Amino acid sequence: MPSRATTKKKPNTKRTTRAVRIAATPMPDVQAGADRRQVAIDRVGVKDVTYPIRLRMPGGGEQTTVASVNMYVALPHHQKGTHMSRFLEVLNEHACEPLTPNRIPAIARSIRRRLSAEVAHFEARFKYFIRKPAPVTGQPGLMDYDVTFECTANHDVDFVMSVAAPATSLCPCSKEISLYGAHNQRCRIEAKVRFNGTLWIEELVESLEKAASCPVFAVLKRPDEKWVTEKAFENPKFVEDIVRDLALGLDAHPRITWYSINSENYESIHNHSAYAQITRDKAETGRNH
Repeated sequence: MPSRATTKKKPNTKRTTRAVRIAATPMPDVQAGADRRQVAIDRVGVKDVTYPIRLRMPGGGEQTTVASVNMYVALPHHQKGTHMSRFLEVLNEHACEPLTPNRIPAIARSIRRRLSAEVAHFEARFKYFIRKPAPVTGQPGLMDYDVTFECTANHDVDFVMSVAAPATSLCPCSKEISLYGAHNQRCRIEAKVRFNGTLWIEELVESLEKAASCPVFAVLKRPDEKWVTEKAFENPKFVEDIVRDLALGLDAHPRITWYSINSENYESIHNHSAYAQITRDKAETGRNH
């Protein structure tokens, strides 16, 4: 009787043949099947994909941050579903180079092509950091800004960049009627723009902060605090003033073709916010004048 060490097991040819047969059988593609309800879907895809992105900076170099990415396509009435994994495939294929507004349309077009869709949408929301010295002492600090890239690819490509900045506003009415002091508040100013050529995030931030009573800073020593307090007091603005001044600044910008701007002032003496919004197509405005 042979020992256990020398016993040879015969291969299970039936099991091996069955495994080969299963591997060779194509898997059913349920998403590509027909749908009898005949209802088209405007947007279907993946949402809140956390993804690292690299952005070019105007002074050279790159900044790495983390984005929340949404990718969608329009689904025709006859198709049951879309292929979710293909969105991530496209995103990963484009991750080898730094992300810039100029490259977003290529990603949206790739999504449209890979999923054989009539319309594709790409959105990336992220924090962008700018090193900003204090106004008097020059103490360095990093300010973070909310940025969104949105792109729709159809027969043409539509790209919109959105930047929001915190700032300070001081009430002109309060200053006028008070014997001393005036109430101020934090505000959030946002601009969504369409533009030609290259537009840096820093350029839009500068326009946003210029429209406020005073910008805010990450680090302030006492001389800096005195400066920002007096700066706001000397430059009082209603929420209406902020959006009007911002509109004038964007009207004068040669590369911006369209904008939708708003400011929300978080009132310090009321239990509500003040809000104003303006949307302008500069081509239409030019024709009207």
